Amino acid sequence: MKKLIYVLVFAMSLTGFAQDAMTEGVVKSKQTMSSDNEQMQAQLAMVGDILTTTYFKSDKTRSETFNLMSGNTTTIMNGETNEMLTFMDNQMTGKMYTISDMKPNEEDTEGMNVVKGDETKTILGYVCQEYNVTLEKEGATVNMDIYVTDKIQAMNPQVAQMGAQIDGFPLYMKMDVSQMGMALTITSEVTEIKKETVSADKFDMTPPEGYTKTDKLMGM
Repeated sequence: MKKLIYVLVFAMSLTGFAQDAMTEGVVKSKQTMSSDNEQMQAQLAMVGDILTTTYFKSDKTRSETFNLMSGNTTTIMNGETNEMLTFMDNQMTGKMYTISDMKPNEEDTEGMNVVKGDETKTILGYVCQEYNVTLEKEGATVNMDIYVTDKIQAMNPQVAQMGAQIDGFPLYMKMDVSQMGMALTITSEVTEIKKETVSADKFDMTPPEGYTKTDKLMGM
């Protein structure tokens, strides 16, 4: 009985810690993609999981992503200046970077509908609120199911493009894309959350040396 009580108290203490708001730390996530098109599915299978490490501190966030298709991509978001620096090292295009405004424009949000869902889901000890997003653009239909927590004070590039309609950091996202008779499903989920000190150097908005400025990066 004492052992059972100890386990219950320990579990409750973990949950209580997780629900404390975090303003600094590291989040790791993975993204998987699948398609009903055999050729595309074969290509996606070769790529495998796409891994992202996100560092956050106060109103600044840095996300580092690597995959075989686009290479290394780093996005730094500054909530104070509303600027976003993204730089990519790709075999096809080389080293390129872009600086943009975090605030979405009318073109980004045209045809987008965001609805707060009725469900919640507990992910890694965090209670997350559901949001449903639909978007029709350039012949494609996109349906997204997103679960966010307001206890992680970090920013996400995809959510930032939706403006203030979604309040929180996504721990789970599922995107179904239908275009030209082909279906693509992209699932992103957070796998680890750590509360730790992050160096301010991670959020330097100076473009790295050797990178060329562009208006639009490949695939973005």
